[in-house]
Amino acid sequence: MARRISGRSHGDPRGADTRAKVVKDDYRPSRDEILRYIAENPDRSGKREIAKAFALRGQDRIWLKDLLRDLQDEGLLTKKRKHLTRAGAVPHVAVLDIVGRDADGVLLANPSEYTGPGSPPVIAIRISRGASPVPGIGDRVLAKTFPTDDPSAPAYTGRVMKIFEKRSEAVLGIFRVLKDGTFRIEPVERRQPELIVDKEFQNGAKNGDLVEVEPARASRYGLPRAKVLAVLGSLTSEKAVSMIAIHAHDIPHVFPADVIAEADAMKPAALAGREDWRDLPLITIDPADAKDHDDAVFATPDADEKNPGGVTVTVAIADVAAYIRYGTPLDREALKRGNSVYFPDRVVPMLPERISNDLCSLREGEDRPAIAVRMTFSAEGRKLRHSFHRVMMKSAAKLAYPQAQAAIDGVPDDKTGPILDTVLKPLWDAYAVLKRGRDSRQPLELELPERKILLKPDGTVDRVVVPERLDAHKLIEEFMIQANVAAAETLEGRKEPLVYRIHDAPSLAKQESLREFLHTLSLSLARGAQMRPSQFNGILERVRGADNEALVNEVVLRTQSQAEYSPKNIGHFGLNLKRYAHFTSPIRRYADLIVHRGLIAALGLGPGGLTQAEADRLEEVAALISATERRAMAAERDTVDRLIAGYLAERINDTFDARISGVTKAGLFVQLPQYGADGFIPVSSLDGDYYIYDETARTLFGERTGKGYQLADRVEVRLLEVAPMAGAMRFEMLSDPKPLPGSRRSFHKAKGRSRASQSRVGPRGRRR
Repeated sequence: MARRISGRSHGDPRGADTRAKVVKDDYRPSRDEILRYIAENPDRSGKREIAKAFALRGQDRIWLKDLLRDLQDEGLLTKKRKHLTRAGAVPHVAVLDIVGRDADGVLLANPSEYTGPGSPPVIAIRISRGASPVPGIGDRVLAKTFPTDDPSAPAYTGRVMKIFEKRSEAVLGIFRVLKDGTFRIEPVERRQPELIVDKEFQNGAKNGDLVEVEPARASRYGLPRAKVLAVLGSLTSEKAVSMIAIHAHDIPHVFPADVIAEADAMKPAALAGREDWRDLPLITIDPADAKDHDDAVFATPDADEKNPGGVTVTVAIADVAAYIRYGTPLDREALKRGNSVYFPDRVVPMLPERISNDLCSLREGEDRPAIAVRMTFSAEGRKLRHSFHRVMMKSAAKLAYPQAQAAIDGVPDDKTGPILDTVLKPLWDAYAVLKRGRDSRQPLELELPERKILLKPDGTVDRVVVPERLDAHKLIEEFMIQANVAAAETLEGRKEPLVYRIHDAPSLAKQESLREFLHTLSLSLARGAQMRPSQFNGILERVRGADNEALVNEVVLRTQSQAEYSPKNIGHFGLNLKRYAHFTSPIRRYADLIVHRGLIAALGLGPGGLTQAEADRLEEVAALISATERRAMAAERDTVDRLIAGYLAERINDTFDARISGVTKAGLFVQLPQYGADGFIPVSSLDGDYYIYDETARTLFGERTGKGYQLADRVEVRLLEVAPMAGAMRFEMLSDPKPLPGSRRSFHKAKGRSRASQSRVGPRGRRR
């Protein structure tokens, strides 16, 4: 008989003590009891905590360690730093999509994002009495989830915390008037069909308008019909392409009147209650086209004789909490937006311009409130101490990255010349010290070029460039990382609630997939419960300069987890940091504003600190801002795709150098490195052989010849078709397939496994 555990799960709404109560006897717990304990106690699921809950000592702890490793190897558990979770488990606070009802009428939901094994778990939605509004099928909600014990019932129940704005069945499209006078809706999504609009349903739309339409039920013959619900704008205007993404992703972009009124009524913060740092020559270094400046920096050698070669680095960040108080219209709108969204042709800011570009922007020569951190480092780059201050500062200079770098490289101008020796050189000296610490820490080092689209005055693409990555960029980046670490350490040390920036280690499944892939290249990745960034760096170093360098970088990147926000810390794997929080960009990220408020409360720095009501909502807020960040990334990516597709629409039948960026059963995704644009080559267009998809080797290869195409291959392609508003391009492969001896071996070796990862496709799509 195994030990029994009683006690409420982590989600007990009564908030009672959830510590497990253990009845001791002479038997070890069963596997099922271990799994159940971890599911019910996600906050106390470390190895030591499990051992303590079951009163395991001595040899029993060794047995527990082996059992937990077996459960991980079997895919039943995943490890997030020191805590274990059930594989595929739903977070305690999650975004859910309500998809149907059971036989008793109970609403059923799935996680909106699920990366675990198998099908997404089902969550039964509990509706509180008197709840308003009541969620329904098709709604997306934020909910607290609770694991259930009944194997015949859904795996979880959920209690709705928030219903996101309900999306109608309406879709977006471009209203087109054809030569014969009929109307069509040109799709703006890749899988969206073309639609017909009858004259009586035109609703005032003109040729080239972006419209919202309601599709009618598809007819048996011909294109489906639709009616225009609203005209959103004209594509003949500037910023039209980003407007599509804004509406498609439901990004709030118009500030309500009460929010504008509150911002306009704001008065500049006063010096009272602040340290006067206006004589300290802090400077801002930003992109040349930046309109808001939320961070300033300064550095000097450490004057302490006991720290030879050490430096003191000061980072000052705009004090947004001085203006945005919890629960106000400004605060509610900022949380709704979550972050600013950056398109090539516009910015959708988190805060109104009165705040972001004026009162909180650290303008040159103007008094501005800030929260500053002063950090002292040893000559080896190890942080010795830090302190936070609420100050009034005055930026001594506004510099662009290339301008600051040019001064260090021996070409100062009228602005950088006078501060070269007193400000800029000490900054670069301090960066050299911090770089030693970074090199010792060994964060993940992936070289991923960032492309920038330059536009003409009419909003169309002029050219695409890859800005040079300068030491000036790396300096600011490392200073900000250290300031973020200091903020997390301070709040954690003061036991103040905060939202961490977390980045989990790759899942065991992704690690194993990467291991199998590397094996096809005669490379190995060591097994171990604690994967470290340095192990990936070692792989990347081994292929540096080799033909497969780009391929390995791409696969390592895809192995990584996605960073997010959480009030529970698991560390930041990519940066190789035990604790990390976003502190340095409160103008454009709500997460940073929360951290500022936490510091103000924890250190007694005056008004505007974190309230208890806000602290109680941190799980909900973290889930919301993680979702808005993903929304912004998707909208930005879609806009770039549409702009580039429009730019290349005049080049049908032109040939391009490309790189294979994705391999699927259906075909090959290719990227044009010069433009950063993606297109597709259907497998049915690859002539001459029956092509087999090898998931492990990331290849499509011919069954007869063994030749084929692999992820990251450089190929020549011809552009055949462009749908600019959908951001879609179709290419033809011009390069011959190359020998892939590992792929045939991989395929035949895999025959005994599930055939879900292999497809045999012949010319023009005939399957065998």
